[in-house]
Amino acid sequence: MDELEHDYPAEATVEQEDGLEAVETPVDLDADGLKHLRIDIRRALPGRRLDKYLSGRLGKSYSRTALQRYIREGMVTVDGKAVKPSYIIRTSDVIDMLLPEIKAPEIPPEPIPLDIVYEDDDVLAVNKQADLIVHPARGNWTGTLVNALAYYLKTDWRDIGDLPTVGPVFRPGIVHRLDRNTTGVMLVAKSQLALWRLGRQFELRSIHKVYNAIVHGCVSHDEDVINAPIGRDPRAREKRCVYRGKQPYPASVKDAMTKYRVIQRIGPRPAGKVAFTLLELELMTGRTHQLRVHLSLIGHPIVGDPMYGSGPLHRGQITGDAEDFGGSLITRQALHARLIEFNHPRTNVRITVEAPWPEDFAATLDQLQRTLG
Repeated sequence: MDELEHDYPAEATVEQEDGLEAVETPVDLDADGLKHLRIDIRRALPGRRLDKYLSGRLGKSYSRTALQRYIREGMVTVDGKAVKPSYIIRTSDVIDMLLPEIKAPEIPPEPIPLDIVYEDDDVLAVNKQADLIVHPARGNWTGTLVNALAYYLKTDWRDIGDLPTVGPVFRPGIVHRLDRNTTGVMLVAKSQLALWRLGRQFELRSIHKVYNAIVHGCVSHDEDVINAPIGRDPRAREKRCVYRGKQPYPASVKDAMTKYRVIQRIGPRPAGKVAFTLLELELMTGRTHQLRVHLSLIGHPIVGDPMYGSGPLHRGQITGDAEDFGGSLITRQALHARLIEFNHPRTNVRITVEAPWPEDFAATLDQLQRTLG
């Protein structure tokens, strides 16, 4: 009799993967909330590690790091024996797992104010405020834009689960992001059609985005294009940097292009050296921290940027008086997504959505103009 013709429980599933064959059987759920799962390896592949195999099978629910920990703790056994994560799977092995049951993720609604600048049945556009993370992630499971959306939808008898999602369930409707302290217009997909078609427009770079930034120094060229690849900074995990030549993390390095145009140069006064520039920026690619990294690269970091610039802007920096302790004008990067243009996912009509400058951005610009203009 063929080895796959055994009589298995009705709930058992036969899996085939590039020549590897296995039978997976859920056994029961322990009283402590542990899931008991058994996998019978009917035909193994040469050199397949246990942790790598389980990560491929269960990776959507359990990370490889977590599975390695469970194996070391004896919660995963092979033929009733404890093994190492590097154990090589063999034909006829029986893998038993007692794993924590993964609870369905929840996104609690939170009454965080939202400035809705456009909405229809498919698309919602928000003028995102500063100090607001877009979606829940490690270390920030609440207080995000998605939590605010959950509350907003709830007031209209809808649910955050109604928004479409691809990939992580904590990103419903999210097709693009803004940094935590970057303000401005951001699109949210309300339908599966919108999620797919907006995502496709971002991929094809047919969505037009315009930003405004206040930067340090007097930018010499009226307009120019910054073309410099960006990847992970090898010295700081959360940062990005420009790469030229040797690349320690080549997989993370991607082409990046930014177009800028000078709107106004502010200062310096005849006897001073302090100057600032108001720029209009266009993203020709969309990389993490792209505008902040590129402007720092050309020697004109964004005002208030704590990561790629000098941090909060103080009155003394404007007046040139080191003894002027008039307080901070802006404590986050002076970067605002002012405008976005896209083809409506259902009608294909070109839509333009704009978001006015936030108060701290406008007040800082006004102070610079009055002091140095």
